[in-house]
Amino acid sequence: MNNTMTRAIITVVGKDNVGIIATVCTYLAKHQINILNITQTIVDGYFNMIMIVDLTQTTATFDAISTDLEEIGKNIGVQVKIQLEEIFNKMHRI
Repeated sequence: MNNTMTRAIITVVGKDNVGIIATVCTYLAKHQINILNITQTIVDGYFNMIMIVDLTQTTATFDAISTDLEEIGKNIGVQVKIQLEEIFNKMHRI
């Protein structure tokens, strides 16, 4: 992993159900992806979570992580997206 691209933003959105946080966090731990910050809320029955993660220790490629997280989301009925922090910041600059 390129040292300038070691942090990422993960978003999870969908209908609330049991095990969303556990499922996503288990995957991250298994792949040595450290959670630096996490916030979640439920609004009118919809689960929303955003995480900032450190990819420094993972041996998985970013593309593999992205594909895996999307598949995990499909399996548990939510949408899971990951974006490199550098790209996220550039997209949201005014």
